[in-house]
Amino acid sequence: MILGFLGCCGAVKESRCMLMLFFIALLLILILQVTGGVLGAVYKPQVEKIFNYTLNESVHALQSTTGEYKEYQEEFQKLEKKYQCCGLQNGPEDWGENFDKQKDICQCELEKPSESCGELIMQQIKNHLVIIMGIAFGLAVVE
Repeated sequence: MILGFLGCCGAVKESRCMLMLFFIALLLILILQVTGGVLGAVYKPQVEKIFNYTLNESVHALQSTTGEYKEYQEEFQKLEKKYQCCGLQNGPEDWGENFDKQKDICQCELEKPSESCGELIMQQIKNHLVIIMGIAFGLAVVE
């Protein structure tokens, strides 16, 4: 909005300074978009590595019995029910001792385990990363 105002005022007042600032700002945005798209394409494999590290930390939160992560555990149960997935990496094992203590955890059948929520989330990230990169490159071409 500020850039649009700068460009409009610069055009109305025929101010070279304002128009030059407008051009430089748009050029910087274009460079950032192209850089973001290239970095997303180049470092796509590292996104999965970082995500797996985050999953490991989240498994520790699911296994916690101290009550420190109670709100996180309750929200994760809602996610499991909504997407019909179980655990983050290893299904019910991710809940540790909490699985035996509470009946509403991980509402999947143990005989035929469902997809883990971590796999489901990673698949969503991969699918949407391509869309985001496409939008970034598409806008860069239009600009």
